[in-house]
Amino acid sequence: MISESSSFIKGVVLGGVFCTLVTLLGHIKVGHGTKAHHHEHHHIQAPNKEDVLNLSEGERVELSKNINVYCIILVKPKDLGHWAAARETWSKHCDKAEFYSSEKVKVFDSVAVNTNDMWAMMRKAYKIAYERYKDEFSWFFLAYPTTFAIIENLKYFLLKKDPSQPFYIGHTVKSGDLEYVDGEGGIVLSIESLRRLSRVLEDPDKCPEQGGMIWKLAEDKQLAICLKYGGVFAENAEDSEGKDVFNTKSVGALIKEAMSTHPQQVVDGCCSDMAITFSGLAPNHMHVMMYGVYRLRPYGHSYSDALVFLPPPGSDND
Repeated sequence: MISESSSFIKGVVLGGVFCTLVTLLGHIKVGHGTKAHHHEHHHIQAPNKEDVLNLSEGERVELSKNINVYCIILVKPKDLGHWAAARETWSKHCDKAEFYSSEKVKVFDSVAVNTNDMWAMMRKAYKIAYERYKDEFSWFFLAYPTTFAIIENLKYFLLKKDPSQPFYIGHTVKSGDLEYVDGEGGIVLSIESLRRLSRVLEDPDKCPEQGGMIWKLAEDKQLAICLKYGGVFAENAEDSEGKDVFNTKSVGALIKEAMSTHPQQVVDGCCSDMAITFSGLAPNHMHVMMYGVYRLRPYGHSYSDALVFLPPPGSDND
């Protein structure tokens, strides 16, 4: 009797577990089935080099002049080493770069936003940037101090993108139902996206300054939620071969991964030739990147790029 009772109980438990699994799988299937009714982020690619070559000389010059990028770098006093490195290296290639600091710092010029909260810093930086530069710049690139960016590659990527459309570009990640651009790889907003964001920022119900009351969302996720209310959705940036161009890791980390996963094709398996960002760099590594990207040149090798992005007037970039 005891063994029969024990077998019955086991059967009930196993049956319950089985029903639970079937229910969960059913929900998962339903989730995928309804996915098409919601907006999915796009995979947008850099221009094809042949298309650029087919442009006239005048068209190329006009295009290269019309793409202007304002860079926002979010910093805190503890980031002084990275702050100095970003200031001395890649940020010089922006048409204008400003550091938005959590507080006033005597060592470097910055826009003090007087808050230590990253989401509050980000939204204040975007709000100030829009108010000051909405008529001057078409594209707004936000980065952390550990990011290294190749602005010329960003400009090339944006070559045929219309800033009057709501672009929100970078390395996309999915968290539950939310798709967002990972802040570690840098975030690009068109002027239209920033205009919509500035409008949503004024609505505390849709875009609260403090985020959730129960748990706190990361600032890049909070940004995606606010942009979604403005009809702006995350888009993953890729080169013409489908490789990511906004990287959330350093070159070294990506090479180690490629050596493990593609030992016969480390370079091809690592990174795009048109990479725009790398992240997680120490200050000295930023200077090494600067040397490799902008200064080291093989003698006798001819570069035949169809476009030249000239530095802004008065710039001391490399």
